[in-house]
Amino acid sequence: MRKQLKIDIENIDLFKKQIILFGNQINEFAFLDSSGFDKKNTNHSNYEYNFLAAFGSVKQITGDNHDDFSKFNQFVNESNDWLFGFLTYDLKNELENLESKNTDDLNLPGLHFFIPEFVLDCKDATITAHYLPELHSEQEVIQKIHTIQNVALSKNLNKGLNLNLNSRFSKPEYMNAVQKLKQHIQRGDIYEVNFCQEFYSHSAIDPVSVYLKLREISPTPFSCYYKLNDKYLISASPERFLKKTGSKIISQPIKGTQRRSTDKIKDEKLKTELLNDPKERAENVMIVDLVRNDLSRTAKKGTVKVDELFGIYTFKQVHQMISTISAEISENTNVVDVIKKAFPMGSMTGAPKIRAMELIDHYEKSKRGLYSGSVGFITPEKDFDFNVVIRSILYNEAKKYVSFTVGGAITSLSVPEKEYEECLVKAKAIMEVLN
Repeated sequence: MRKQLKIDIENIDLFKKQIILFGNQINEFAFLDSSGFDKKNTNHSNYEYNFLAAFGSVKQITGDNHDDFSKFNQFVNESNDWLFGFLTYDLKNELENLESKNTDDLNLPGLHFFIPEFVLDCKDATITAHYLPELHSEQEVIQKIHTIQNVALSKNLNKGLNLNLNSRFSKPEYMNAVQKLKQHIQRGDIYEVNFCQEFYSHSAIDPVSVYLKLREISPTPFSCYYKLNDKYLISASPERFLKKTGSKIISQPIKGTQRRSTDKIKDEKLKTELLNDPKERAENVMIVDLVRNDLSRTAKKGTVKVDELFGIYTFKQVHQMISTISAEISENTNVVDVIKKAFPMGSMTGAPKIRAMELIDHYEKSKRGLYSGSVGFITPEKDFDFNVVIRSILYNEAKKYVSFTVGGAITSLSVPEKEYEECLVKAKAIMEVLN
């Protein structure tokens, strides 16, 4: 049983940077940051923590692409403690009769979860340390906090990069693939599919510097920094996959993206255009229906509802159309089943889900891996919150391989040129950081 210790920190923003630098020295480290959205007077109030940080591993599981969900289920059921970890998109192959033969230069395991040695959370401007008394005394916890506070920030943390970025698709190739996917829609194979392209570079980067720069350029409510040995996730995700609080679960799929303008009047006009765009609304409502179906697989009968349809949310880089779907589950419902039955998230697949995933594997050129997978945490009470891994950089330090993937929903109304442009809008913040 963990003990808790409340700590006063004068400068939370500085402390967060010091946490990341300190945690980066450890093989297993997760930092989940709501970037201040926990304080905003909107539906973003669904974020309970300013941040959560998990250091080191008491116990962990690493997927090997064989029966990974069963291992995950056993690990969760045996643990009455904090768990942090990730699920990769390609776990779909375990859930359905699917396979992925595309290029994978990141080589991440199918999943990874760990029980941390030490957890810090920030809630309502109060820092709480959750520690195991058999590992640390209260005095040692206090000393550890002081050590973090004394981490010096390097002057090179905001140093710019100039990577040579390559794409798996040329622009004509991408647009041609979109056109072929539209033909599948016209034939009735699918209604919608999320189609993505990878950008990559064979380069060395400093992950901490890249993360801090990305967070500065694009603060988002599901920002995270995850280190597993020599592999890193550097994420500015705005999207929630699934959250459980008590018996309530919510999902908040994003479908609909609009660029921003520095001109306030034009920016408001762009928001209105997004709200009224028939293609974006069609995308959104199809995914809402898919998510309702996914949640109903573990929900009490008649409890699945749409709390908000076509909500327009503003972020520093883009406006997004987000809908909120909720449901109630029985007290004895297995939490891994709730996640498993909704995975992978509908916003990153399409509808019907299985056929859309088959076409994704056929037309995309690289394995998604952790991109469009999920990172999050499970509390000792078996509540959880998981994001959707988008707007993210993945880095394999041993191979010096940097990767990010962007995409969008293809429907019968899609214009291939505009779909390509939307990819670049979504990639804008990452490209600013890397190039």
